Amino acid sequence: MGRLLVTGAQTDACIRATLHGALVRGYDTTLVEDAHTTEDLRRFGMPIGPEDAIACTNTYWRYTEAPGRATAVTPAAEVELAPA
Repeated sequence: MGRLLVTGAQTDACIRATLHGALVRGYDTTLVEDAHTTEDLRRFGMPIGPEDAIACTNTYWRYTEAPGRATAVTPAAEVELAPA
């Protein structure tokens, strides 16, 4: 299929949903580790703050695997937008 680079806001919702949705739809999926963010949701009962939510997502996506799919976590400075 193709490759999707994921960046944006609301790491603990939109970013995670996009990562998993892309993977099950057949995309190789790269999370740009320093290009996603979230707000502090502890006031709503979340047990961790934004920095930990971002670090957790970067860590678990780094080790996510699926048959026939490539996943990665890459700093923005190392992202290549040209075809390989």
